[in-house]
Amino acid sequence: MNSFVSVELIDDGKAISILDGQDRQMRFHAVWLRDNAPDTETRSAVNGQKLMTVSQIPDDIHVSTAVLKEEFLEISFLPEDKIVQYSQKWLSNNCYDGKLLEQPPIVCADFQTWDKLFSPKLPIADYGTVKQSPQHLGAWLAKIRRFGVAKMTGGDIQSGALFDIAALFGYVRETNYGKWFEVRSEINPTNLAYTGLGLQAHTDNPYRDPVPTLQILYCLENSAEGGENTVVDGFRVAERMQQEAPEEFQVLCDYSARFEFKGDDGVHLTAKRPMIELSPEGQIVAIRFNNRSCGPLVDVPYNQMALYYEAYRHFSDLVDDPSMSVSFKLSPGECFIVDNCRVLHARNAFSGAGTRWLQGCYADIDGLLSTLSVIENKYGSMERD
Repeated sequence: MNSFVSVELIDDGKAISILDGQDRQMRFHAVWLRDNAPDTETRSAVNGQKLMTVSQIPDDIHVSTAVLKEEFLEISFLPEDKIVQYSQKWLSNNCYDGKLLEQPPIVCADFQTWDKLFSPKLPIADYGTVKQSPQHLGAWLAKIRRFGVAKMTGGDIQSGALFDIAALFGYVRETNYGKWFEVRSEINPTNLAYTGLGLQAHTDNPYRDPVPTLQILYCLENSAEGGENTVVDGFRVAERMQQEAPEEFQVLCDYSARFEFKGDDGVHLTAKRPMIELSPEGQIVAIRFNNRSCGPLVDVPYNQMALYYEAYRHFSDLVDDPSMSVSFKLSPGECFIVDNCRVLHARNAFSGAGTRWLQGCYADIDGLLSTLSVIENKYGSMERD
């Protein structure tokens, strides 16, 4: 570990300055340190949750002494007369000094964007293997975190088997479609997904707030001609837009689109969000793109509407660009999962000959990331090239 070399009080103890062995300066405010104290009076020893509110921290909180002790930094706070030890490693990992001076890339470093060349690298795991091995499960979940998509093979060929996939990491989110939905042709369908028509790559349910953040599509039968699945990395599409037409990229970030769904009696869902949603730091956090569910755009001012439609068309053209997509045909017992806030999915049209029967369900990525975090805390990072 890169140990600390020195620590000093600054701003009359309202902050401290640390110098590590690589001449890196790290400054921390006293109020921040007190709020994040790891002692059992501040945080529950059982679940790690805070036992005090920020309002309970004295207004005049300051550091009276700061002493380096092997792998820890011991800090005394006044007026509480409280002594707290902080791990040097923890402080290094949670340093916020200088971060606002950096211009982060528009896609978080935790993600790796991709296009058609990603096809041979599409992550695939065997259900029986990941069910028995936490390390193999962790490696599969880490790929979903990184790429936003993965396949699984070797599942049971029976209705409801997709729940076994969701149970590996989290829980199914029930919607007006039920706990799961059947993806096959219907007479008078409530959704175009229930037809043999081809579908443009899209994110699901943009008319919900919040949207389901994961979708699983599980194959039970697939002897029809056509019907291949296609996935597109929406973050990569947004990257290309930002590079090719920054003004168009920005207008899709600045104004909300409206999404709407009216299906069965008693269902009328609406939501308003940008097609490209950015964090306060300017990084892409979500894509919402679904032409079938896009209502009238009424939140864009008149003098920006023409540009907005140019940007909308440009984004759509990139989504349809064959160089951006990866396609595959599922066999019975196979499924794929997508980060529904990032990866768009599509389906080629299929004929009436043969049968095509998939089942789908929604889950949420917080459960996946929680399971992955537990595995990585036990076995180490699951990231592999």
